[in-house]
Amino acid sequence: MNGDKAPGPDGFTVAFWQTCWEFVKEEIMDLFKEFYDQRSFSKSLNTTFLVLIPKKGGVEDLGDFQPISLLGGLYKLLAKVLANRLTKVLEKVVSGDQNAFVRGKQILDASLIANEVLLKMGFGSLWMEWIWWCISTTKFSVLVNGVPVGFFPNSKGLRKGDPLSPYLFALGMEVLSTLIRKAVDGGFLSGCRLRGRGGVELIVSHILFADDTVIFCESVLIPVGEVEEIEEMAVELGCKVGSLPTVYLGLPLGAHHKAISMWDGVEERMRRRLA
Repeated sequence: MNGDKAPGPDGFTVAFWQTCWEFVKEEIMDLFKEFYDQRSFSKSLNTTFLVLIPKKGGVEDLGDFQPISLLGGLYKLLAKVLANRLTKVLEKVVSGDQNAFVRGKQILDASLIANEVLLKMGFGSLWMEWIWWCISTTKFSVLVNGVPVGFFPNSKGLRKGDPLSPYLFALGMEVLSTLIRKAVDGGFLSGCRLRGRGGVELIVSHILFADDTVIFCESVLIPVGEVEEIEEMAVELGCKVGSLPTVYLGLPLGAHHKAISMWDGVEERMRRRLA
């Protein structure tokens, strides 16, 4: 764990607990044992500072910021232990369509969905109670000029900065992946037919990487540029309507490799670094 990240409400970084481990290990192990036996810990350990950091230089409005959660050091230690245990089985329960947060791979949003997914995947009741307590007792306080202002409970979603969040998100996205596969099996989506090694035909229907989703289908089913009520669909799904060429995972998608526009993003990043 990176010990030098900004501390949460308790004021202690992970580096503090690492440095003072010989003095505090008995108390921390008692906390872990209490959580194991009682399926809960003091709610004050799960309070979180919410701070906005700019996504890029020259911010102009609120959309140019992203929220980052500053968690307490003790909760981070506990959540990291749970996350490490979760990674040992994640490869077995997450399909190959997902490529984020799963060991060995390359580069919804609601805690209730994550809880239901854990149940359907066969996780034990004890494990589910641990996870549920971690995500249901969260309280946020927004830092305004470095000063926390009030506290409010978490109503949905997962915290950025929580060691558990990436893996719970991957489990939640597995629901979407399963629904897409069922749509392909039912003939509602065709997918893209490719020739694999040895001439074996493969059907690629979708690719998921974190919150980026690419769905492959024939243009006859959904004509490009002629999708009815596309704006309404985007609003319902919480997405933006895009068009090709675009950028996917930092790489150009849908443009000819010799097109000048392919290098616009690269040029912009180089200019920012040289500035």
